Amino acid sequence: MKSLVPAGAKYETHSTNIVDVLGDLKEKAEGQLSDARKAEMTAKHNFEMLKQSLEDQLSADGKALSKTKSSKAASEEATATAEGDLAQTVKDLAGANTKLEMTTNDCAQMAADHEASVKSRAEELKAVTTAKKIVVEATGGAADYQYSLLQVHSSAARSGMRTSADLVKLEIVTMVKRLAKEQHSAALAQLASRVAAIAKYGTGSGQDPFAKIKGLISDMIATLEKEAQQEASHKAYCDEEMGKTKAKKEELNSDIDSLTAKIDKATATSTKLKGQVAELQKELAAITKQQAEMDKARTDEHAAFVKAEADLKQGIEGVGKALEVLREYYGSGAALLQGGLGATMQQPAMPKMHSANDGAGSSIIGMLEVCESDFSKSLAEETVAEDEAQAEYDKVTQENKISKTTKEQDVKYKTSEAKGLDKAIAEHTSDKDSLQEELSAVLEYKDKLDKQCTYAPDTYEERKKRREAEIAGLKEAMKYLEGAAFIQRGHRGLRGTAA
Repeated sequence: MKSLVPAGAKYETHSTNIVDVLGDLKEKAEGQLSDARKAEMTAKHNFEMLKQSLEDQLSADGKALSKTKSSKAASEEATATAEGDLAQTVKDLAGANTKLEMTTNDCAQMAADHEASVKSRAEELKAVTTAKKIVVEATGGAADYQYSLLQVHSSAARSGMRTSADLVKLEIVTMVKRLAKEQHSAALAQLASRVAAIAKYGTGSGQDPFAKIKGLISDMIATLEKEAQQEASHKAYCDEEMGKTKAKKEELNSDIDSLTAKIDKATATSTKLKGQVAELQKELAAITKQQAEMDKARTDEHAAFVKAEADLKQGIEGVGKALEVLREYYGSGAALLQGGLGATMQQPAMPKMHSANDGAGSSIIGMLEVCESDFSKSLAEETVAEDEAQAEYDKVTQENKISKTTKEQDVKYKTSEAKGLDKAIAEHTSDKDSLQEELSAVLEYKDKLDKQCTYAPDTYEERKKRREAEIAGLKEAMKYLEGAAFIQRGHRGLRGTAA
């Protein structure tokens, strides 16, 4: 086997080259250190600028978020109010359309009835006018002859009546019967029967039949006028009470509709707030669970780091002590050769009589130095990882605290608002029930008024018109009766003079 050890004459020291190499390495290391420091300062400056920018952006976003939440709450409230107003308006519009349709139909029916009534009156007036013209033209002379004061006695004798009073009585009875037939009045028909009986049998009692007939007609007129007055008073009472009842009903319905809208709006808002509170509580529970898991993980990581740090420091310390012993034994040359020439040349073999093995010592020192470097690197990496993990943990923990505080405040405020709305709903519901009871009483009173004030089939105006016609007809009969009595007294005077 060929020996790898060079001949003594050819061996040259390379200490100068090693020093140069170390100088170059030192210069290079110092340059790299300077560059690293500059890069670190630049990175630190950039980090501070980025941190400040993010903090400013976070503050601005927080203010914008608060303003957006306020605007959202106001918009939701305005939307709920507008929806309630829209629903009430739609309801009122539907009621108004229904009333308009009913009013239109009633007006159309009344117009048709009025037109038919006008047409009927026109036809009746035309017939009466025609009959009057015929009577005037054809019976003028006969009437003068028949009803002349000088012909009363003789015409009555020709007609089978003994006196002109009989003719007057017959005419009165005819007028009352015709009036009763025209007005469809049972009372007038009964009056006509009583007048006819007095006209026929009243002279036998010795009383003045005209006075008795006049008394009956006067009593009937007084009765009809009293009924008219009573019914007019009753009509005024009914109109007033019906008007008040209608106004009260509309007022109560409006108040009930308003309370219903408020209750619906408050119920919807309360339900929404309770849903938001439930969601916030779920999020708070999730944050609490996440924080607990993070706390446990951070505790475990820190405990592992503490143990690893102690082990690595102990290893570095032990390796350092071992290196001190070996370097002290083998001298600085072994370390120098190991660090600078181990990769380029081999250490010459020691004389056989020398017991120290510098090559093996250098290898061991090199291995220990590598171990020391690895331990130091691992310690640095573990320290950096621990610092980063702790920083991330602190950051997330702070975010969780802020989020938890914000959500807890939201839960507090929303719960309080929901309770206030529930209280308002209870109050509105109580008020609505009271109004509903009052409305029921008003409707019950209205039913009683309808029974008292509604007449079928004739209306008050029709009854009033008929009663006025009856009174006018009876007054006309009274005038005729008074005139006939005057004629009768005059006729008796003439007869007395002739005698």
